[in-house]
Amino acid sequence: MIRDYSAYKKVSQAFTAYWDDFHTITVMANISLDVKDAYTLTDGHLDIPFEVKENSKMGKKRLISLQVDREYMPGNNYYLIHSSGETSLVFTGKVVRTDMFDDRYYYDGELGALLTENGTVFRVWAPTATEVIVNIYNDTFQKIKELPMLKQERGVFEGSSAEVSEGALYTYSVNVNGECRETIDPYARAATSNCKFGMVINSSHTNPEGWNPFNKPSFAKPSDAIIYELHVRDFSVQAKSELKNRGKYKAFTEEPPDKDGIPAGINYIKWLGVTHVELLPIQDFGSVDEMKVPPSYNWGYDPIHYFVPEGSYSLNSHEPYTRIREVKEMIQKLHEKGLRVIMDVVFNHVYQLHASPLEKVVPGYYFRFDHGGKPSNGTGVGNDTASERRMMRKLIVDSVVYWAKEYGIDGFRFDLMGIHDKETMNEVRYALDCIDPTILVFGEGWHMNTILPDHRKAMSGNARETPRIGYFNDHFRDSVKGKLFDTRSTGFANGNFSVKEEVKKCIMGSVEDKFITASQSINYVECHDNHTLWDRLNRSHPGVSEDVKQRMHRLATAITILSQGIPFIHAGQEFFRTKNGVEDSYKSPDKINRFDWQRMRAVQANVKYIRGLISIRKHFDAFRMAERHEMNRISFIDSPGPILAYRIQQQHSSESIVVIHNGGFHDDIIDIGDGEKWILADGEIASVEPIRKTSDKLLSVAPFNTIILITND
Repeated sequence: MIRDYSAYKKVSQAFTAYWDDFHTITVMANISLDVKDAYTLTDGHLDIPFEVKENSKMGKKRLISLQVDREYMPGNNYYLIHSSGETSLVFTGKVVRTDMFDDRYYYDGELGALLTENGTVFRVWAPTATEVIVNIYNDTFQKIKELPMLKQERGVFEGSSAEVSEGALYTYSVNVNGECRETIDPYARAATSNCKFGMVINSSHTNPEGWNPFNKPSFAKPSDAIIYELHVRDFSVQAKSELKNRGKYKAFTEEPPDKDGIPAGINYIKWLGVTHVELLPIQDFGSVDEMKVPPSYNWGYDPIHYFVPEGSYSLNSHEPYTRIREVKEMIQKLHEKGLRVIMDVVFNHVYQLHASPLEKVVPGYYFRFDHGGKPSNGTGVGNDTASERRMMRKLIVDSVVYWAKEYGIDGFRFDLMGIHDKETMNEVRYALDCIDPTILVFGEGWHMNTILPDHRKAMSGNARETPRIGYFNDHFRDSVKGKLFDTRSTGFANGNFSVKEEVKKCIMGSVEDKFITASQSINYVECHDNHTLWDRLNRSHPGVSEDVKQRMHRLATAITILSQGIPFIHAGQEFFRTKNGVEDSYKSPDKINRFDWQRMRAVQANVKYIRGLISIRKHFDAFRMAERHEMNRISFIDSPGPILAYRIQQQHSSESIVVIHNGGFHDDIIDIGDGEKWILADGEIASVEPIRKTSDKLLSVAPFNTIILITND
């Protein structure tokens, strides 16, 4: 029977129906609907036979499962008709989350707006859509053209036009599940303010003079890295920063004169001696209105678009090329200063599920849902992405590859990496290896409560199955400063030397119990999340003097810098950064989050001490070992309770480096043997050049202090 479906209602008040696999429709009907009455399934032209497989009550609803003879064809409309006259579109349901759907519709080609000699080709992956149109807008945001797209293989829609050239603004109108939704292209490489419109670009026209994304500082191996975590706006927003372009990408290109004997701006980071600057999210995010002047503050862990830089850090967010060029200028200048650049990427969730271009184009595909059909919430944001699905995996890989090639990014820090699956992370590692094997990949490998089996998660418990991917070492953090979520808890660096044996494992890169190599261990005691170390010490030791807390702080940072693995330093940690006790400053004002240049200069003796420790780490390869067998060069020295001391045998030398940490409140004595020793660090000064020489057999170590010395065995 041929039917005219133009008069059918798409939504029924009596029932809803979903394709849950290629032969199964699930119907949720009102309990009052007479089950003896018949349903008819049609594609709008012919009736399709089916068999009722299940008919059961669920509270006030009736669950009906239909086994359909004919296979579901994504992109076609199907209607279910009840004999009462009620009709409903059969919506795309769980079928998009089946392995069969992934296998049939995975597309490995290039997506987005592709500028060619003959115009522009648009490609978007939308297998469940019945129709997709490209909307072309002029620079006053008036629609001037609609370009129909043709459905190609594997669910890709493609359209081309010789009349659409560089600078054209565009969106897609996607007709899916009976609704037409306008959205920005998920693969757009440039966008207007707040990512309302994508733009067709010629990326070569965004390059600053002398641009070469692969002209970057030399770098041999991951354990050589010293990471410095920094928020773009924090860096320059303070008036005392001496920078003109406050809170902007452009601030990184300025070189103000030295002040009080210490460099300013980007030259300060170079002077400090770190190797990598890790920038909090610079992919476009949704929590800051780019049209507002001045923009509000946010860390940016709420992504909208994965191929476009954030506009609120640009001098002109309205002009799509400007933000791209400014990011490239920032990276170019950091590279010129010998600093590599790491991006903090947030693929585990989006700003708002239903507003996401991914959900608008292929509803229900890119995200995880629980068995009841609700979005999985392991991230705490309410929309865990599904990296295990092949096109989400492709988007993640395509994005990092694009940033590595187009922007010259040198590393990627994955937010809540434990949400992702191991296979995706290993594919990320492989894809980046094909570009530059020195690119770092690491992330938060926490155990996340998401709808994915634990054995598949990219969490630290599975680190041995993701070689050459680093993990934030929470065991290191908790052993050195105290447990994260108990501010009364203490670690070795602030008086709890009962954890000394655990700290020893951490000093050796946690290769004994967690990682394949020490390079997988990202060692830290402070990051943008939670209290700064200084604020934490104020909470855990309210009655302790400022001097003692500074000593504790120095000790924790010294252990971080000197341990095997990759040290991770939060910007400002070197000058006792405070956020005035605010634990979660993700949207706090600038006065809380700013990089306090004035405070830095006030405690510059400590800054110089941390700089000295960094120089020692960089000078001696004994602090930058990676392989498990190399840890045999480390031997721990018998020492009293609060003293943790160890010796590292220098390679190809008779010299040894001795490191002594005192985690107690009192002076303590350690026997370091006979012979001459050259002291490199004494808790106040640290230098590659010896501070002084000693022949003393017994050494007194001050409270919360670190001593580094060279011995000739």
